[in-house]
Amino acid sequence: MTDTAPEASVPLFELIEGFVVELRTAGLPVSLVENIDAVEAIREIPLGDRDAFKYALAATLVKNQAHWKTFETLFEVYFSIRGAEYLLDPDADNPFGDLDLDDLDDMDFAGEQPPGQGGQGGSGMTPEEMAEMLFQAMLNSDQTLMKAIAKQAVKRFAGMEPGRPVGGTYYLYRTLRNLDLDGIMERLMEAAQEAKGDQPLSPLEERLERDEYDDRIEKLKKEIEAEIRRRLVADRGAEAMAKTLRKPLPEDVDFMHASREEMAKIRQAIYPLTRKLAVRLARKRRHNRKGPLDFRSTVRHSLSYGGVPAEPKFRHPNPSKPEIMVIADISGSVAAFARFTLHLVYAISNQFSKVRSFVFIDGLDEVTHFFDKTDDINEAVHRVNTEADVVWVDGHSDYGHAFEVFWDGFGKEITPKTTVLILGDARNNYHASQAWVVKEIEKKARKVFWLNPEPKAYWNTGDSIVGEYGAHTNGLFEVRTLRQLEKFVDNLA
Repeated sequence: MTDTAPEASVPLFELIEGFVVELRTAGLPVSLVENIDAVEAIREIPLGDRDAFKYALAATLVKNQAHWKTFETLFEVYFSIRGAEYLLDPDADNPFGDLDLDDLDDMDFAGEQPPGQGGQGGSGMTPEEMAEMLFQAMLNSDQTLMKAIAKQAVKRFAGMEPGRPVGGTYYLYRTLRNLDLDGIMERLMEAAQEAKGDQPLSPLEERLERDEYDDRIEKLKKEIEAEIRRRLVADRGAEAMAKTLRKPLPEDVDFMHASREEMAKIRQAIYPLTRKLAVRLARKRRHNRKGPLDFRSTVRHSLSYGGVPAEPKFRHPNPSKPEIMVIADISGSVAAFARFTLHLVYAISNQFSKVRSFVFIDGLDEVTHFFDKTDDINEAVHRVNTEADVVWVDGHSDYGHAFEVFWDGFGKEITPKTTVLILGDARNNYHASQAWVVKEIEKKARKVFWLNPEPKAYWNTGDSIVGEYGAHTNGLFEVRTLRQLEKFVDNLA
């Protein structure tokens, strides 16, 4: 623990404050009150219990299940080499179990090296003896021995070197490859059969035994990951490691460049978001500003004050639900953005009196009926992408022609209650813009908003003419993530 000894005098609240800064940098919304709650919470728990410490922080700092993985990763990095002396005093027992285990002193492991060092630690034990010890630890579910073996396995097999720019996954692969966990599993299942005697294991018993041993192997892998992470943090520093491992939250993932895994997380995050937005829209209309002064009611109530109008009365408006028309470009990479926007609009459609959707590339087609005939929005979006008639000539974006088709076919249906959303990057392939259509729509509609999934730095470059269209809208917004989409929805009420 020589690496962290100088930090031993740092007050507990400063430790938590540093961790909160890391969470905020990663995108988690942590308020000052929640920061204070975290400090108060850990005063009430035994700091000798790492899990209790972790979940006390989680209970006060994490408000969204989608943020849990980010919190857990940052916690493991930030507190990976901070032992009990960091939180309590140098004479306290180690609550985290990552460092200086007394059990290690009784084992014949030679070649002990500081964290971050490579080499063949544990050279006093043969690979066969180490494998036997691992088998016994798995068989008896000995967590202490498992932790000790994980530490020595990393030293012996990972080949870690100070300053080497290699990620933890590489070291984990090298370590696990040399432990032969498949062979260990076979031995464990054989031991389970021997314990049963001459009678073979039933299919159910075999499955239960295998599931139990799988769980123990996963625990060993986590111990190995924790040891690798501890050594990397000792070598590179907690802040540098946190920056390396930091991944955007689902609501901050760019629609245009999301991986398949990130797309799945976005789909999971969009449903709780829609519930929150629906409540927000309903509340915003319910608490709309007061209407005009109700003179007769004011005079009537003034009689109780001797004729003094001390309590003015107002006519409270009854705001109607707006209609909404969505006109979405579904060409190329913009399709992912349009897909999630359609998800969101239809998930909160009960807040609008009517929702109509149109999609286009160089032709335009209304796809409202795809959503009306199914409760599965994923199926509806799939049908939009496969069945909509949106190609006029060559399937390259032509905003001008698509807008003309919309105006000729549906422009007369726009009313002062209609809010029009146009989704796209306005990359028009140097065709005529026909911006007059957007201007005419803006004259007839309640509001016209343009949502662009491209970064603002790219607007009006190359074949992008978003500025030409934006001059005739009530707002031009950069919307590349769910968080930006959430902020925009306030404009719809």
